[in-house]
Amino acid sequence: MSTSEAAGPRGGVSPATTRVMNLSHFLTQAARRLPHEIGFVWGDRQWTWTEMEARVDAMADALVSRFGVKKGDRILVQSSNNNQMFESMFACFRVGAVWVPTNFRQSPDEVAYQAEASGARGMICHHGFAGHADACRRAADLDFVIAIGAADFGPDYDTIVEAHLGKKAVTPPIFRDDPCWFFFTSGTTGRPKAAVLTHGQMAFVITNHLCDLMPGTGPADASIVVAPLSHGAGVHQLVQVAHGVKTILPAAEKLDVAAIWQLIERWKVSNLFTVPTILKMLVEDPAVDRFDHSSLRYVIYAGAPMYRADQKRALAKLGPVLVQYFGLGEVTGNITVLPPELHSGEDGPQARLGTCGYDRTGMEVQIQDEAGREVDAGVTGEICVIGPAVFAGYYNNPEANAKAFREGWFRTGDLGHRDENGFIYITGRASDMYISGGSNIYPREIEEKILSHPDISETAVLGVPDPVWGEVGIAVCVARPGVVPESINLRAFLEDKIARYKLPKAVIFWDAMPKSAYGKITKKMIREELARRGELPVFGETEPA
Repeated sequence: MSTSEAAGPRGGVSPATTRVMNLSHFLTQAARRLPHEIGFVWGDRQWTWTEMEARVDAMADALVSRFGVKKGDRILVQSSNNNQMFESMFACFRVGAVWVPTNFRQSPDEVAYQAEASGARGMICHHGFAGHADACRRAADLDFVIAIGAADFGPDYDTIVEAHLGKKAVTPPIFRDDPCWFFFTSGTTGRPKAAVLTHGQMAFVITNHLCDLMPGTGPADASIVVAPLSHGAGVHQLVQVAHGVKTILPAAEKLDVAAIWQLIERWKVSNLFTVPTILKMLVEDPAVDRFDHSSLRYVIYAGAPMYRADQKRALAKLGPVLVQYFGLGEVTGNITVLPPELHSGEDGPQARLGTCGYDRTGMEVQIQDEAGREVDAGVTGEICVIGPAVFAGYYNNPEANAKAFREGWFRTGDLGHRDENGFIYITGRASDMYISGGSNIYPREIEEKILSHPDISETAVLGVPDPVWGEVGIAVCVARPGVVPESINLRAFLEDKIARYKLPKAVIFWDAMPKSAYGKITKKMIREELARRGELPVFGETEPA
């Protein structure tokens, strides 16, 4: 894949010829400076920086010599968190391949679509996802699949590493706009899109994170993982490697709050990245008072707004350590920052309640009207951004690129305003997307699955507030004539068709949908009708859908 294929919105110029460092060299640098220091911990296992470097070298060599991987090839990765997944990122980078991690909670069909859309040539897949491997083989005609753990669908990752220890692959020249990571996100169509992250862009992102989110972070620090490495947590941990910070990965796949606090005490963890819903769980669990967390300096949250009551509770428990940032996957988290000193535990004029902060270093944010003109302070418009952290564009998707960029500005689709001191406030979203537990959820994708049910004729899915997950989805449906709605078990029908976290929390049946004069079912009218009928649900603190 040439960089020009990926970098569509940058004006159609020829690919950049500026040589840059291969991002995997951050690991090499850490191994040189801190050869015998612990770099990665997972459960009871530990790896020094030297051991991590050797394992990455071995897998990189195997990708080239055994599997024929070339610069630009895409490698899909389907796995829950483990050391092999983290290593695979560096191994792909090292040989100039593109790392394509998936959300491991997605269904086989959803992941197969990503395999096809990315043009994946190979796959690294945890042994527990045999159905995903089979679906991806059918969809993308993969040349190879490597299994993490013993599995029938491919050779074992660790066995391959053992066979190639001591060997090194030749690292090809890397240029600024060479893709390194396809970060799957979604648009208003609901179809996932591959946001192309490049070596040059990500080098800036890493520098920016260290500057704005966790200044002073270095080899004496430790960072704990409380989210999937496939997305924001993966970026966060890559940042740690750049400064020789050890990564602590909990042993359990599911969130174990007491274990998190125990690990924070044991390893004197100084920073973590999470989303507000998980931070709320961490702070409200009794375990927070049983373990020493005084080592924490930066508790970074993003992905959704944080309710003020939750923010105050976290500050009371943890002290002035909260850092908020706003930034989509396309801008790799680099739009705004609200550092610890601007998180106030007391309400008042200095608290700047509701702000997501100010422009990140090296980035420019504007609030623009529909014509692309910057609006005055206090006026609501679309939040737009330019700067080195903006992605190269959506892979093989010129239509999406045309919509996402305007005169070089990336259009976030989020609405907001700026105050006179430059602080930005998000006031809404231009699309129907809602955020549940830090994950972006797009109703149309779910609606299409619902409408595949033979007994449902119409549907609308929308997000409603939830005290635990920020927002959850509800589905309003109309049954086909002659069908009794009580006979439809929609959640059971959807369970193997979409990821569990996308399942609507509630299903409501109406005789007919309200429609506009043009015959459209609009979310605004649905929400108004729900309110009129008194059917807007109020959810309590229960397990996610």
